[in-house]
Amino acid sequence: MTKHRIFTTSFSSVYPHYVAKAEKKGRTKEEVDEIICWLTGYQQEELEAQIEKKVDFETFFSEAPQMNTGRTLIKGVICGIRVEDIEEPLMQEIRYLDKLIDELAKGKAMEKILRSV
Repeated sequence: MTKHRIFTTSFSSVYPHYVAKAEKKGRTKEEVDEIICWLTGYQQEELEAQIEKKVDFETFFSEAPQMNTGRTLIKGVICGIRVEDIEEPLMQEIRYLDKLIDELAKGKAMEKILRSV
């Protein structure tokens, strides 16, 4: 079975789109980074290194220091699919991130976005 195209897409090629989506709605790159670090456990320097290395999504998530256990509290629809119902683990992680960025762009407070466990 072939991998979904997003798995082999470089994270660094999509990252600017996350930032642009947030900034277009008056949010900041720092908030995007905070969300990514919350979700993956990367420190800011590690996140920047992953972006610089141009790793693909599969590598980005497989090398994540500590996926946040609170991510299972992320619910809702992204691209017409409920994130909590996605069965492919990597696709679910990617969609969790997409959902968090959507919430940021929709003006949700950071405390609500970064679910507490």
